[in-house]
Amino acid sequence: MNSFKAKYGPWALITGASRGIGAEFARQCAERGLNVICIATNESLLKQQKEYIEKTYGIEAITVTLDLAREDILKVLRPITRNLEVGLLICNAGISSVRPFLDQDEDELLRQFYVNARAALLLARHYGQLMAQRTRGGIIMLSSASAMNGTAYAANYAGTKAYNLILGESLWYELKDHGVDVLGFMPGCTKTPGFEMHNPKPGTFVPVMGVERTVAEALKSLGKHPSRIAGSMNRLAYGVMGRLFSRRRAINTVSRSMKKIFNPFL
Repeated sequence: MNSFKAKYGPWALITGASRGIGAEFARQCAERGLNVICIATNESLLKQQKEYIEKTYGIEAITVTLDLAREDILKVLRPITRNLEVGLLICNAGISSVRPFLDQDEDELLRQFYVNARAALLLARHYGQLMAQRTRGGIIMLSSASAMNGTAYAANYAGTKAYNLILGESLWYELKDHGVDVLGFMPGCTKTPGFEMHNPKPGTFVPVMGVERTVAEALKSLGKHPSRIAGSMNRLAYGVMGRLFSRRRAINTVSRSMKKIFNPFL
């Protein structure tokens, strides 16, 4: 715990921190002694998160109600964090969707792109520069197993998560000489409000992880891997596909699974 705080403290900035994986990141960072800056759009949930974390872990929590689709997110965040040493950035916020690509309108697709990819790009550059100047810090880019290959019915989402994965892996190499650890992290199916919102079909054999285990794997992997898929079964499945399946077969397999799990069109 002390070494984690020394490397990545004293502040962690977490996007999408009001619920699900983001809220768990905030809790586990606080458990490790880091103060947290929690960013999300739901002010009420952020307030509950702040009260719980400060009371439970005795650290300081700052909440920022901010839509990451806005053009001016850095103008909002710079003055808030100017005097805070952000040693850990977790780009977790994301908009998921399970629908045919052509059924989604332009504004919906662009908003997903801005929140999932553009915001991560801007935050990684800004806070990564400050970490590099201090020669320590860490960045976790939340990707998805869907980034590994084309995923029908989540085309734009998978595309944004592929961007996050490649950006994270590339920065892992670029920034390690500056003392900054970067991880592209791919949760599999994780039991979150966002996952359950899509009404996954019960009984379909896909391992669903809890947020506690998923987040613990991410924090444990930071500084050890350029990228990581959560869960041994997920790593095995995607490892086998990557070695034995053609690209075409892998896309077909994953896309059929999406249809079986979420059954969104029947």
